[in-house]
Amino acid sequence: MDRYVVKNRKQLALGYTTGSCAAAAAKAAAVALLCGKPVRQVRLMTPKGIGLTLDVEDMTRTREAVRCAVRKDAGDDPDITHHVLVYATVRRIDTGIVIDGGEGVGRVTRPGLAQPVGTAAINPAPREQITCALREVAQQYGYSGGFSVMISIPGGEALAARTFNPHLGIVGGLSVLGTSGIVEPMSEQALIDTIHVELDARRAAGQRIVLLCPGNYGADFAKETFGLDLAKGVKCSNFIGEALDYAVYCGFDGVLLIGHAGKLIKLAAGVFQTHSAYADARQEIFAAHAALCGADTETVRRLMQAVTVDACLEILQQAGLDKPVLDSIADKLLSHLTRRTSGKSGKPFSVDYVVFTNQYGVMMQTEQAAACIAALREEE
Repeated sequence: MDRYVVKNRKQLALGYTTGSCAAAAAKAAAVALLCGKPVRQVRLMTPKGIGLTLDVEDMTRTREAVRCAVRKDAGDDPDITHHVLVYATVRRIDTGIVIDGGEGVGRVTRPGLAQPVGTAAINPAPREQITCALREVAQQYGYSGGFSVMISIPGGEALAARTFNPHLGIVGGLSVLGTSGIVEPMSEQALIDTIHVELDARRAAGQRIVLLCPGNYGADFAKETFGLDLAKGVKCSNFIGEALDYAVYCGFDGVLLIGHAGKLIKLAAGVFQTHSAYADARQEIFAAHAALCGADTETVRRLMQAVTVDACLEILQQAGLDKPVLDSIADKLLSHLTRRTSGKSGKPFSVDYVVFTNQYGVMMQTEQAAACIAALREEE
């Protein structure tokens, strides 16, 4: 790509996701299938609104199908999939668009992930990218039938062993990921510096309470559920502790933290750097608090084996323990947040939170969260 971001006074190249590669490869294969000619390049519009012109590699054709590859470019991000080839094999079918994964693409074996058990680990956004690209091709060539698409990543199974996939119950390969279609470089110090700059700007603008969201899920939820715009807040990625420390230092009166439970639940164990490479205490948190609330051994064992927060909540509901366990976790979460921020500025500092999941909505929130939301709306 020829696009860059500047972080920590460094120019860092953007890249594009495995989802964009899969969609571009599928589009190229579909064009070749319908027009009967080789395709050397393909144009793809990403969900982020950035257009890509990507080279097509290793194109092969049979009587029934066309197979094309697009090479992943992660830019300056240290991505394990950098330079892998993502293939799409496209065939005509009577109707619809059917997407599956082949060699090197993982398959879901546990409930609670973005895709159902037994399906290929191709997330919803890449599936939508592929579908949109193929509909565009069908319209361009006046084709009224459907497409079958098989995505494969040679060597993906070996690479996946070095990722978090085996722990999540995704076996046999990599996940095809990417909500925006674009990869932004992940330099830890650069991200922390950016968080500091954004907090400085919010404080200089006169804000007394600042909205913190770890990422896009939290920002989208804050906007759609509470009408809060992250333009007046700060995206803190996995660096929740760093953001809290600096918010205190800047002189804010308090923060409202809104985020998905997959991240924020870790705060109940005092984990303030929430990247899975550092710690993943989600199951342990649920299991420990369930035991404190009287759960039997089998329930605790099931919680320890659960893959996602939603799966843990389902287990707790079945045991009739969801409310006491969530109350217990909420108390501990607030305790760690208060301990992290108290006594550092010499003045009172409030920490409130809203924790949600996509399936269950608001999972827990502090008593003053609603008042914080109202105050932030007034500031806007």
